[in-house]
Amino acid sequence: MMARADNLLSNPRMRLVSAALIVSMLLMAAGEGWPQVPTKPPGSPDMAEQPNPQQDAPARPAAAEEGEEKTGLFNELGKMFDKLPALKTPQQAIDDFNASARESAKEASDNLTRLAKPSSMVSGRVACPMSANGAPDCKLGADRLCQAKGFKEGKSLNTDSAETCSAKVLIPGRARKPDDCRTDNYVTRALCR
Repeated sequence: MMARADNLLSNPRMRLVSAALIVSMLLMAAGEGWPQVPTKPPGSPDMAEQPNPQQDAPARPAAAEEGEEKTGLFNELGKMFDKLPALKTPQQAIDDFNASARESAKEASDNLTRLAKPSSMVSGRVACPMSANGAPDCKLGADRLCQAKGFKEGKSLNTDSAETCSAKVLIPGRARKPDDCRTDNYVTRALCR
């Protein structure tokens, strides 16, 4: 059940809370504090001896006040918000989203185009050259086989190997040495694009 305004003010606690709220709002709206007034009546002998700090203090220029470090809760909150990164406007967020969507669509289109390109399986026999680490490079052999058939590149599907020996092996009575023969690898079938 909703409380009515006249019922809230009839409660003594609520009156006290309302009064405290009103006083705090008035104090916040007042800004700077009021100067303190002396408790002794004017014209008393003690009043003449005490200098008025507001009259005796030299006037400070406005530039000096602006250069001073300001303190307080609201100033500290302002500093904190100044350190936060700037938020994007809705238009900037939409532009970023559109750019990301365009890039994704382009990548998907490229992938589909690559898959849709006609590829053919070709047969032949091309040697796989030795790579720097001593292993056969059959990717290069597949590319050479496909280029010989008019395609751009290829992927090896089937390989073959054969042992090639020097004529020294054929000499009767000669012992075979490790350097006499080598194994050559060949690409025999490749998928070309």
